[in-house]
Amino acid sequence: MSTTAVRQRTHLTRRLLQLYAGLALYGASSALLVVAGLGLEPWGVLHQGLAERTGITIGVVSIIIGAIVLLLWIPLRQRPGLGTVSNVFAVGIAMDGTLALVPDVHGLVARAGVMVAGIVLNGVATGLYIAARFGPGPRDGLMTGLHRRTGRSIRLVRTAIEAAVVVTGFLLGGSLGIGTVLYALAIGPLAQFFLRFCAIPDDGRPTATTPPSGQAILPQ
Repeated sequence: MSTTAVRQRTHLTRRLLQLYAGLALYGASSALLVVAGLGLEPWGVLHQGLAERTGITIGVVSIIIGAIVLLLWIPLRQRPGLGTVSNVFAVGIAMDGTLALVPDVHGLVARAGVMVAGIVLNGVATGLYIAARFGPGPRDGLMTGLHRRTGRSIRLVRTAIEAAVVVTGFLLGGSLGIGTVLYALAIGPLAQFFLRFCAIPDDGRPTATTPPSGQAILPQ
């Protein structure tokens, strides 16, 4: 096998490892925010609200919502990648698995520590996932698709979607709190920071970079 072929194979292997490590850690980080009980990320608020109403686990709800959102890609003429399809299942499975393993946390200080750990871990997961370059998550693809079809800015489209998601989730009984606010403020800088260490250029050597133009920051 030629040196080029070996390098390409190693490069692909690393990308796949980063993809699934990022998705697993994303699910785990979302679960930690649930355990902390101080507020979830926007889509997590919706997932938890639906889980409370239906009796289905929050991870399974995440999978169902991800699949529904992916179907909305069809009229938007979005094309899913491996990362897109994997996101639908991997995050929810990892989330339920983590919730089954992590015990309840009591006391405000301990819960705050778990909340911070969840937010930071989410930043790590986001850096890993985006740097793998296997396509955006279904929710991010919905955002970029609406951006292209409506001509509205990414910021406006994302704000509108997440505001609707948070309000709906809160009305259904989802957890909205300080964790939601801190997540919104911290996830952008954290993701950007970890992208510098997770990026994989074409030659397979890590280097600092930023997401391609138009690519959303969050894997969900």
